[in-house]
Amino acid sequence: MMSAVSASPGDEAPGRRQWRPGGRLLPRIRTFLAWWGTSLAAWLPRRVRELFGLAGRRLLLEVRGDELALTLHDSESSQLLAAVPLAPLRETDGDALAPLLQRRLAETPRWLLLPARMGLRRTLTLPEAAGERLQDILRFEIDRQTPFAADDVRYGHRVLGRRGDGSLDVELVVVPRVAIDAAVAALGPLGGTLAGIDLAVEGEDGNRTPLGVNLIDDAGRQRRGDPQRRYQWLLAAVAVVFVALALWQIRANHAAAAADFEAEVAAEATRARGASQQRQQLADLAEGMRFLDRQRASRPMTVAVLDELSRRLPDTTYLEKVAIEGDRILLIGLSTEASALVGYLEGSPLWQAPALAGALQNDPRTRADRFTLTARLADAAPATTQSQEPERAASAR
Repeated sequence: MMSAVSASPGDEAPGRRQWRPGGRLLPRIRTFLAWWGTSLAAWLPRRVRELFGLAGRRLLLEVRGDELALTLHDSESSQLLAAVPLAPLRETDGDALAPLLQRRLAETPRWLLLPARMGLRRTLTLPEAAGERLQDILRFEIDRQTPFAADDVRYGHRVLGRRGDGSLDVELVVVPRVAIDAAVAALGPLGGTLAGIDLAVEGEDGNRTPLGVNLIDDAGRQRRGDPQRRYQWLLAAVAVVFVALALWQIRANHAAAAADFEAEVAAEATRARGASQQRQQLADLAEGMRFLDRQRASRPMTVAVLDELSRRLPDTTYLEKVAIEGDRILLIGLSTEASALVGYLEGSPLWQAPALAGALQNDPRTRADRFTLTARLADAAPATTQSQEPERAASAR
């Protein structure tokens, strides 16, 4: 049995954008921007919104016996315009309402309003991820939630709200195709001018208002041009021009102020800048010389380090890399006595704490062990005389 429930205060009416939670970030951003634009438009006077097509007006057609009621509906109110006999409208070819309405009203999108008893409404709770493809998902719910097959009805939906866990409360609205086709056929030629089909529900004040769904097929939808489109484009063009002029003026003012300030600073600071640069150069030169002197006095010379290494390392060892970075020495090479190299290098006045870094790796080509050895340079420079070779190195040779 078909049932109808009263419309909630958050019903969504076509032509009026509202906040509708989506399943992902992008739909949420789109609905937020739509809600934000609608909220900004609400600050404008009613006549201004109507002039620029921001009121979301629709012309509702409702069959009441032998008459066709014409109601002008927008986001704020509904106004009954007239009730005309339906029989003459069926016999007239083309748009029979155009001669009866003003030009602006004749171009307003027309919606057929059906009695609420013709529709079946079900409230569903769906996960948040269903928000992106809500229309497709609800098509599969028709067989489970209604006694009809999906191909035998026309359906729509309304998002009623979001729960604390992120799930969506959605109302599914279905109407048998035969009922809609019969209602459209009863209008005669006017059926081809419809932009949508909705159900009529009784509001709190007793007035019949649209539910907020569109049950017409996309193929049969009459897409009318917005009568206020030219005004909207004109308003957008004027806004762009004024914004561009304002930005240009702000930029020009800032450029002029910056030029004046720069000229004053340049005139007053030329001499001071030259003296400061010379003083800084002298300070940098003196600091650099002191730094080089400290480095030269605190660390041994590279030539002395290489000479000490050549004296201490056995002939069965050759180096692939010698790097001195700061106070660290890094040696990489091959040796048949890799495990004894730490003993050869200990006791040198040029470095301290020699140690192997990592495990030894055997090289099958040379039958030697690849090693990585590190040490820390001594803090004070050694005497210029060459160090004597330890007895361990002499015995190894």
